[in-house]
Amino acid sequence: MSSATTPPDSDPTRRRQVHSMLKLYYGLNEEGKVTEQAESLDPCDINGPHFDPEIYLNKLRKECSLGELMDHESCMVKQIRSLDSDMQTLVYENYNKFISATDTIRKMKNDFKKMEDEMDCLSANMAAITEFSACISGTLQDQHAQITKLSGVHTLLRKLQFLFELPARLNKCLELQAYAQAVGAHRKARCVLQQYSHMPSFRGIQDDCHVIMEQLAQQLRQKFRDGGSSAKDLSECVELLLQLDEPAEELCDKFLSHAQSRLEADLKALEAELKDAAVTDTGGGLVQKTSPGSNPVSPSSSSMTNPFLSPTAGTDILEFIDRGCNEFVSNLCLVIASYQELFINRPQEGELASKNIPEMANGKLHVFVDTLAARYFSLVERRIQEEKGVGDNSLLVRALDRFHRRLQAISKLIPGSAVPSQGTEIVVRAARERIKQYLSALQTFYHDSLTDVRQALAAPRLPMGGASSSGGGATSKDATPSLPELLTSLSNFILNQLKSVLASVHLFTAKDITFSNKPYFKGEFCSQGVREGLVVSFIKFICQSSRQYCESAGDRGGSTPPALLLLLSRLCLDYETSTISYILTLTDEQFLVQHHTPVTPVTALCAEAREAAQKLLNHYVKVQGLIISQMLRKSVETRDWVNTIEPRNVRAVMKRVVEDTTSIDVQVGLLYEEGVRKAHSSDSSKRTFSVYSSSRQQIRYAPSYTPSAPMDTNLLSNIHKLFSERIDIFSPVEFNKVSVLTGIIKISLKTFLECVRLRTFGRYGLQQIQVDCHYLQMYLWRFVSDENLVHFLLDEIVCSAAHRCLDPSPMEQSVIEVICERG
Repeated sequence: MSSATTPPDSDPTRRRQVHSMLKLYYGLNEEGKVTEQAESLDPCDINGPHFDPEIYLNKLRKECSLGELMDHESCMVKQIRSLDSDMQTLVYENYNKFISATDTIRKMKNDFKKMEDEMDCLSANMAAITEFSACISGTLQDQHAQITKLSGVHTLLRKLQFLFELPARLNKCLELQAYAQAVGAHRKARCVLQQYSHMPSFRGIQDDCHVIMEQLAQQLRQKFRDGGSSAKDLSECVELLLQLDEPAEELCDKFLSHAQSRLEADLKALEAELKDAAVTDTGGGLVQKTSPGSNPVSPSSSSMTNPFLSPTAGTDILEFIDRGCNEFVSNLCLVIASYQELFINRPQEGELASKNIPEMANGKLHVFVDTLAARYFSLVERRIQEEKGVGDNSLLVRALDRFHRRLQAISKLIPGSAVPSQGTEIVVRAARERIKQYLSALQTFYHDSLTDVRQALAAPRLPMGGASSSGGGATSKDATPSLPELLTSLSNFILNQLKSVLASVHLFTAKDITFSNKPYFKGEFCSQGVREGLVVSFIKFICQSSRQYCESAGDRGGSTPPALLLLLSRLCLDYETSTISYILTLTDEQFLVQHHTPVTPVTALCAEAREAAQKLLNHYVKVQGLIISQMLRKSVETRDWVNTIEPRNVRAVMKRVVEDTTSIDVQVGLLYEEGVRKAHSSDSSKRTFSVYSSSRQQIRYAPSYTPSAPMDTNLLSNIHKLFSERIDIFSPVEFNKVSVLTGIIKISLKTFLECVRLRTFGRYGLQQIQVDCHYLQMYLWRFVSDENLVHFLLDEIVCSAAHRCLDPSPMEQSVIEVICERG
């Protein structure tokens, strides 16, 4: 029915809306009463009920001008015309609606009249049908019981006919291999035959059926044992065997046994590949690229035994893992899916539901998968352990990724299986083992680099002024270009090698690697594996192995070259100042290390590196001091100081001491800063003879020189020592050249002093000591932080010689100067 013909009161919502609009127009409230706004008493309100035209016109004539009156008139005319137009439109619309409503009501009256006629006709028909049905029921009531009895007899005869024809039908199904029809027919008749088995006829049918079904079961077992032509056939075979009361546990065992034989063949093929794999040398690895002549440390000797060039098996690990995944893992997944479809996921109905077959089958499947997976994992771990070469890491990472990825299929097939977690543990262990291999390779590389450095330090050089090679006696011409380059090349080699290792290890955390973002791998691997297990361990190894060079015993400091001690001390100091922080920052940024677990702080590593640097520098000072001390000791112990001749020149050993000290000064200056010295006096180079000719010295020697001296010179010497500053000979040195040379000179002069105290001198022996000490004073004051230290020790040496002299007659200072200047 169209909207034009719809009665206006048919829609309650629209009706309410129209009423509200009319009330609003007439000024009525919801209760139909006139609102206060509508009840206006103003006679000039043209819209109010009390409007008075005369009063309104008088008011307008009084208040408005002629122009305003004319405007007001034209406005009222327009409003009147507008209201007339609206009224005409409203009347027309309502007229159309009333016409449509009248037509609709007339049509409804006609329709309802026709419907009443049809309902009367239907009522008459229903009454006739009821009467006819009652008549039929009365007629057939007597024959109903007889028909029911005949129907039952017919059904029984059909069942008996089915039972008598059952053996022939079963044989026919057996010939046609229609096993499902045979089992279904036997299941229908089995209960009846069992119930009436005491009757001979039914007993015979039961025996014949039993023999036929036994043959059918035998054929089904053989088909099941052969695996069937397809998964559908195998599933049908299992279902029929279960319906024939075949033990489900025995079927599960047979299925798994048959599958195990095929899977073991795959495992044996993998095991044979492991046994037959030939070990060959590969050409890949992390080889340092050096330009000819750029670095004094040549990798030629160590590259032949570079740990990054270790041999690997002939068949790469990726191919091995691919073969295992494509053969064993794929076949295992197929076996699991087929087994679950046959025994676990199949809906159990009737008697099978009470046997709880899925739970039993699931337990057997877990044992089966765990056993075979354990053997497969052992083969994979053996193959991973053969990956000793750490040159190229990409094959191993890709192999582990593929191994981990394929194991996830097993986790989807068997949600509760421990196989995926065991495979994940293999991946984690392989990554940890890889880190250990890289750490071992870095340690070996570090040792090889130090060996190259030692060979470079031991390389023959042209003798320059009789400098001693044992004392690190390379002159400035030899040492200037070599020692800093050795340090730079060694540091660069180690840093570049560590960066290469981090780049190789970073493959484990690539975005396309499935296990890289797993929480059980990434956090532990980056934090405890790479940062702690590799970088921090390698830094600690450098510090520890460097400290081991300080443990060599012997007067000559063992077989470690002093220059190597100096170089390692500077290396450790550089690590403490910048390298350690750079390496750890690089590691944290590259691997996004989150410090959730306790890690070694940078400050602790820097403290360890500084301790190693301090210990190495102290040992260097000790070794160099002992080398010079050995020369001085031999020069004192092998000379007859009582019967020596009058000195005419400085002994050669003193020149050697000055030369070696100068060489050490140049060597240390190549790696360390100058340091801070105390202000020198203007006559430091002439201080020697002035000291020995001072009034204090004359007072100290005068009693000894005068035979009738009543005063004990030892007492004067001891009183003087009380007011002298104590000298710590083996005190720790600072990281600068002045402190190092000061420590070496203190050890040397202290040894010289102790050797002098153990000898007896004649007149010329004392004079020779004076000449030697003056010569040492002329040069050694330049190397120490405080020249008074050299003055004091040389003063003690001359005093000790004077005390041990049988005829203490000192040489004139002018003569000493002439001898020393003559050299």
